Amino acid sequence: MHGVMGKPPGAAKDNIATSKVMLLMLVVMTGVAPISLYMLVPALPVLATDFGRDISIAQMTVSLYMVGIALSQLIMGPLSDKFGRRPVLLAGLGLMVVAGIGSDFAETLPQLIAARFFQALGGASGMVISRAIIRDLYPRERVGAMISLVVAALMIAQMVSPLTGGLLETAFGWRAILYLITAASLITTIFIALALPETRRDRTDSSSFRGDLGKLIRSRAFVGYLLCQVLASQIIFAFAGGGPYIVVTQMGRSSAEYGAWFAMTGFGYFIGNLLCVRFAPRHSLERLIWFGLALQLGGSLLNLIWSFAGLNQAPLWLFGTQMIVMVANAFVMANSAAGAISIRPEAAGTASGAMGFLQQGIGSLISQFGAYLGGHSTTTLPLTSAIFAISIACACTMIFVVPRRNVVVSEELITQAEEDEQGMM
Repeated sequence: MHGVMGKPPGAAKDNIATSKVMLLMLVVMTGVAPISLYMLVPALPVLATDFGRDISIAQMTVSLYMVGIALSQLIMGPLSDKFGRRPVLLAGLGLMVVAGIGSDFAETLPQLIAARFFQALGGASGMVISRAIIRDLYPRERVGAMISLVVAALMIAQMVSPLTGGLLETAFGWRAILYLITAASLITTIFIALALPETRRDRTDSSSFRGDLGKLIRSRAFVGYLLCQVLASQIIFAFAGGGPYIVVTQMGRSSAEYGAWFAMTGFGYFIGNLLCVRFAPRHSLERLIWFGLALQLGGSLLNLIWSFAGLNQAPLWLFGTQMIVMVANAFVMANSAAGAISIRPEAAGTASGAMGFLQQGIGSLISQFGAYLGGHSTTTLPLTSAIFAISIACACTMIFVVPRRNVVVSEELITQAEEDEQGMM
């Protein structure tokens, strides 16, 4: 029983790590919040009409949802370090269920917006805690591959979620989407309650959130990996913000055509994650990051050259080259995230939460910046220049901030020695 509901020791932990059920749980807990976000997007115009409000007000069901996701990661990660992964995750998912019921019965748009915010606040606990669970169960060199595997499986669901939402709205009305989200969150909560063991490592000290975060910030390796992961993610936000304006306004294409082209970049990211899973067993985490950085920098430079040459005014050149960047981006993001949460494994939740918060928080600003560059320009040059600059900054974190591999190992050994000493006292 201890290996099922308590902390999984020894062989039990190995069995859980190799279990297909665990992989399914990781995908489900990671995806329940973002899938719920994308599913409602196609129904926003109808939702605004039914409530008699402007579409910008209806958009707050999405924008405040994203704020909830960012705040959740900052809160839930440290709590999972202190109280355990399982109870904090179940509490978060329980909040999502309650908020989902509230959204089902919302009679005004402000009520729906508030309910959606609390849905995200609870549901995003799975996003941050899943990374901590991966670090609990797997050795450092396998963490990046497992994150990539979860993301690859998740992206399939995310690709079809807007279509599912659109079909539900057309057939049964927009409230049917909310009913499905509530039902899915309830099923996920029950599934996690029945199948997920506690994976958090035993703490040898009583460190608080401030203590854990302070120790992490003082680590050059953590700061470097964190900045590398966050900066790499901003390439996605910048391109997603500016892409629609470039394709629709500058190129004169339809929004449907933009959607098809943008799906190509998502497919590139999907392929990158699969390649990362394949290559991870034979290469170190650092080598995979360097490979991704080189390919990411090369792809963004190529897109910048196309902009100077005027070739990027055709979608095939812009999105085809961006696919290269996205394949590389998958290598950088997964493995730098693995590096960040591996510096202090007992504080993996805090590390994961800080990373997710910065990624989402800065991403909302970069997305707006990308939209400005795309909407106030007549060429692709400003946007591709910004992406190239982000790629350079991302590479600089590995060159100038992250210590050499032997120094990183030394930091981990020092941390372990400190914990052993405290345990003996």
